[in-house]
Amino acid sequence: MPPTPPPPPSKSGERIAKLLARAGVASRREAERLIAEGRVKIGDDLVTTPATVLQNLKGVTVDGNPVKAPEAARLFAFHKPSGLITAERDPGGRPTIYTALRNALPPGTPRLMPIGRLDLNTEGLLLLTNDGELKRAMELPSSGIPRTYRARTFGDISQTRLEDLIEGITIDGMHYGKIDANMERRTGRNQWIELTLTEGKNREVRRVLEHLGLKVSRLLRTSYGPFQLADLPRGAAVEIRQVDVERFVRGLRGGQAIAPVAAGAPAPRRRPGPQPAAEERRSKVPPSRARRPSARGSRKP
Repeated sequence: MPPTPPPPPSKSGERIAKLLARAGVASRREAERLIAEGRVKIGDDLVTTPATVLQNLKGVTVDGNPVKAPEAARLFAFHKPSGLITAERDPGGRPTIYTALRNALPPGTPRLMPIGRLDLNTEGLLLLTNDGELKRAMELPSSGIPRTYRARTFGDISQTRLEDLIEGITIDGMHYGKIDANMERRTGRNQWIELTLTEGKNREVRRVLEHLGLKVSRLLRTSYGPFQLADLPRGAAVEIRQVDVERFVRGLRGGQAIAPVAAGAPAPRRRPGPQPAAEERRSKVPPSRARRPSARGSRKP
């Protein structure tokens, strides 16, 4: 049957790509790709544009499978070990986060999409959701959601140089926005540095620290927005309480700050998934120390 034009726009309707993302079928960008590949239909009619406006997903199929009505947005925290790819599959055959999540999540968990990415050798808090729109909103730099990392580095660096990052920095033509960086502890030329940023560009933390002449030997994300890694075991996953998710979504829409939420507290921990052997030989991350007052607060505007 020949393709049919999209229905006329309706004020009460939404674009099909957005509805598919909210239903957890795929992110909005991936949904647009599915449509371009001719894999989405309404009844027997092929959907030809992601701008098609619908009131709901009744009669919509992807690869011949009916799309279920969107569920409430759910959020999961996963303590990603080093050595896992943040992707569904890897052409090189390397293990992905889903290798570990198969054992870390309870049966019946919906399809989850990672919010942002962590590099192969970066560990720590990775949030996952069944809601493509929530994923997109949390990834957009314009949302201003802070991400905090702790980096174990080797080299010479001063707190003053770290504080200069609050003004942002340009490296090889790429500009990185403000970074709140503080020295946590130092032993000789080895130090732990805490960094908080809101953009999350590809390999941003490593590139900035390497630009400062430091060698990064370990990188751990400890929080994303109000959600904190806390004592969640490596390789384990836990669902964030629905009340905390709803409070966060309301705050995200209203631009309000949300109190911190410890990932290890909302629900019983799941059984950890497979972990690379090298991780067992690595030293534990030293406990965070209270941040000492920096000179930044005394600077004149």
